[in-house]
Amino acid sequence: MGVTCVSQMPVAEGKSVQQTVELLTRKLEMLGAEKQGTFCVDCETYHTASSTLGSQGQAGKLMYVMHNSEYPLSCFALFENGPCLIADTNFDVLMVKLKGFFQSAKASKIETRGTRYQYCDFLVKVGTVTMGPSARGISVEVEYGPCVVPSDCWSLLLEFLQSFLGSHTPGAPAVFGNRHDAVYGPADTVVQYMELFNKIRKQQQILWMGRDLERTSSLSCNFSQYPT
Repeated sequence: MGVTCVSQMPVAEGKSVQQTVELLTRKLEMLGAEKQGTFCVDCETYHTASSTLGSQGQAGKLMYVMHNSEYPLSCFALFENGPCLIADTNFDVLMVKLKGFFQSAKASKIETRGTRYQYCDFLVKVGTVTMGPSARGISVEVEYGPCVVPSDCWSLLLEFLQSFLGSHTPGAPAVFGNRHDAVYGPADTVVQYMELFNKIRKQQQILWMGRDLERTSSLSCNFSQYPT
């Protein structure tokens, strides 16, 4: 694998998530990119079981268990503010046996699915991010295959990203700062997806809070119309 950048594409004004995905893929096809199958990245969040926290009021730790269709025989476990463990797919079975220590967070499953495109030395994946049955955002992954050192190819990656993302082109991923001159690996891509998923979760929480406030405000206005 090469150096990869994962980012979020905002939904175009007046368009749905699916319509924006179609606009992006059309741009890629106009550039000359060719379809190369599909992809999926998923993430499930676990938290430490309350029985393991003791009576000191300790805060629970989070662990993200992720899969990437590019690595079908691997499972990635990312600890909150900690390392990334790469294991085989039997790790999912192990998590069931560890339910006394780690419990799956309610409705925590999030994933992105979409189409892979090949354009010269670039592999591009445009995906629809879903939580449950609903589309919540758009992911864009671009990999430059011939290079494994971020500092050697970021300018080239950036130029290609600008060609079809325009003003929505992202900055350098945070993982590049940690591994600027080191060899890039699969775990670095999974970390970027974890950060993207958490960002989209927070956006949804803010959206839901806003809707709750609107409902509360509307109820207050309705009650105020009645004489006391």
